[in-house]
Amino acid sequence: MNEEISVNEDGVEQLALRSYTQQAYLNYSMYVINDRALPNLGDGLKPVQRRIVYAMSELGLKATAKFKKSARTIGDVIGKFHPHGDSACYEAMVLMAQPFTYRYPLVDGQGNWGSQDDPKSFAAMRYTESRLQDYADVLLGELGQGTVDWKPNFDGTLEEPEILPARLPNVLLNGGSGIAVGMATDIPPHNLNEVASACIHLLDKPRATVEDLCEHIKGPDFPTEAELITPKEELLDIYRTGKGGLKARAAYTVESGEIVITALPYQVSGAKVLEQIAAQMQKKKLPMVVDLRDESDHENPTRIVIVPRSNRVDAEGVMSHLFATTDLEKNYRVNFNMIGIDKRPQVKDIKTLLSEWIQFRTTTVTRRLQFRLDKIVDRMHILEGLLIAFLNIDEVIRIIRTEDNPKKALIKAFKLTERQAEAILELRLRQLAKLEEIKIKAEQDELSAERKTIEQLLNSASRLKTFIKKEIQADAERFGDARRTPLVQREEAKAFSETELISTEPVTIVLSARGWMRAAKGHDVDPTALQYKSGDGFKLAAKGKSNQPAVFMDSTGRAYALPAHSLPSARGQGEPVSGKVSPPSGATFEGVVIGPDDQDVLLASDAGYGFVAKIGDLVSKNKSGKAVLRLPKGAGVLPAVTVGDYDNEFIVAISNEGRMLMFPLSELPRLAKGKGNKIIGIPSARVADRIEFVVALTVLGENDTLTVHAGRRHHNLKPADLEHYRGERGRRGNKLPRGFQNVDRIEVVRKEE
Repeated sequence: MNEEISVNEDGVEQLALRSYTQQAYLNYSMYVINDRALPNLGDGLKPVQRRIVYAMSELGLKATAKFKKSARTIGDVIGKFHPHGDSACYEAMVLMAQPFTYRYPLVDGQGNWGSQDDPKSFAAMRYTESRLQDYADVLLGELGQGTVDWKPNFDGTLEEPEILPARLPNVLLNGGSGIAVGMATDIPPHNLNEVASACIHLLDKPRATVEDLCEHIKGPDFPTEAELITPKEELLDIYRTGKGGLKARAAYTVESGEIVITALPYQVSGAKVLEQIAAQMQKKKLPMVVDLRDESDHENPTRIVIVPRSNRVDAEGVMSHLFATTDLEKNYRVNFNMIGIDKRPQVKDIKTLLSEWIQFRTTTVTRRLQFRLDKIVDRMHILEGLLIAFLNIDEVIRIIRTEDNPKKALIKAFKLTERQAEAILELRLRQLAKLEEIKIKAEQDELSAERKTIEQLLNSASRLKTFIKKEIQADAERFGDARRTPLVQREEAKAFSETELISTEPVTIVLSARGWMRAAKGHDVDPTALQYKSGDGFKLAAKGKSNQPAVFMDSTGRAYALPAHSLPSARGQGEPVSGKVSPPSGATFEGVVIGPDDQDVLLASDAGYGFVAKIGDLVSKNKSGKAVLRLPKGAGVLPAVTVGDYDNEFIVAISNEGRMLMFPLSELPRLAKGKGNKIIGIPSARVADRIEFVVALTVLGENDTLTVHAGRRHHNLKPADLEHYRGERGRRGNKLPRGFQNVDRIEVVRKEE
């Protein structure tokens, strides 16, 4: 750095701007890392939090004291220790008082300290009052006992502790988050009992693994009672590496058909969740929900009621959608980045973290015991001098009354030290009573016993370890509580697809002779009675539901799928199918089917070939459709027929020559696409010349009746009559009665159950 400093002609030192800015930014970044954004491993506090807690203890604001205006505390903090903005300082204090933000709050607030819906809705510091919580004693209880180093405050007029002597690993208990320069921290809160148990286990078994410690620390424990759904393996990985992500989900119950949300994830606003759900309801993305209520009150801080349209609505499905699309499920970053006992920032795994904290705690306890031992030795030294004085009280009084320099005289006469002589001279007359001698001896005995105990602790690592364990256990019993955040295994949340969000209303898809389509509500529609354009008329109809795809077949054997809910209403004359898809030039639309993806349909050409497919095989998002049925030369496409029971139904085919054949449908193959197998025997040459071809095709059950229409006449064929036409697949079939050989259409009459 010094090599870049030069001296100009006037003798002024010059420094390259690059070097100056580099050093200035490095100094700033180190300040932000060490003195602002990252918590210390020892007490788990950032400097501003530490100063607030210390300033409150200096004001005497213990848990048993009267509340004092928060402005008084903040005034002391920024005036004595933390020369920064009062609003930022007060906000840091507010967070330490909010039970929904801190797992173990350090500040006890009176007044408006914000709510979970809006944590920043707290009143100004001139209105609120505060004092420390009982839990703050974990951080402050040993402060005046020589446990920590002190440093001058910003103006050098006072001293403040560099760190607080925490008796528990507060860095894990309350966690914390912050953004420094080039690094950040996100430490989730944990349960006190679990962390204390892990510390004790690590004291007993220093070689314990992360897996061993995770037998005690099950996972983070947030202030709210929402479920933590992160798998155990991922939690283990977080504790191994010190980094990862968590996922929390709102807790809910179903009461009388209504979904009641009883707990929200950490740092999630109930008001925001209500807004998100209401917005989906307005956009008709939640048609199965009819009402939303906020019934939260003092007794039930979170109670959001979602009312489904009916009891048939799947509550789990609705909640899965809401978890995927709202803050009812939230992800959290985890980054165990903190200032270690070496005063350097580092991301630590759970074992390193707890091991270092135990090291910090051992040092703190050792300093506390040594401080007490020094006090005992000093007091016993003074007591020895006082005892000498009491045994020679008359001579002591004479020296004090007659000598010009009684201190020197006392030292000379009784071989005392200066400390002892000072203590004798400071005695009050009332302490010259005879009982004082007994009190001194009793105090000596008491101090001697305490000294022996402390020396034993300091001279034995195992005794010191046991002593630390007992103190951790005592604090766990005093401040510990049950886990609030349940650890639950849940399936991945999944938002509703567009088709799932559409109400499943019955619809009838109508196709006209010229290829116009429309969707009529209900299944009791007479499609022949609808209005058609001049020169057009009814061709085909298919019954299904509004959330299913309608599949149209063109004359080239291609299939086109359109969502039924997107088709024009039957109130008008509809739209041409070709307006929404791109069929080959000159192609006409010959069939339509609708149903679920696993619905069987019979596809066939009038050359007498066909196969059974699933509707899902016909669906394509491509506007140009999907080639499904391969046509022999000169053949045309027959309307697709919905199949009820592939294994127990029969296929009936009728040719233009009046021949009819019936055989089991199961003799036809299942294919996704292709030409299929021969249904009825027609020579291919006769098909190519359009001399002979299939005019009607249907599927029926063994108890159904078939009605054959020929002009104005019709002929009913009952199951017994149909036996005459049963034969092997691919045969020519038998002739229909005279007068019914020129078939226009056929109709199946299902036997009523």
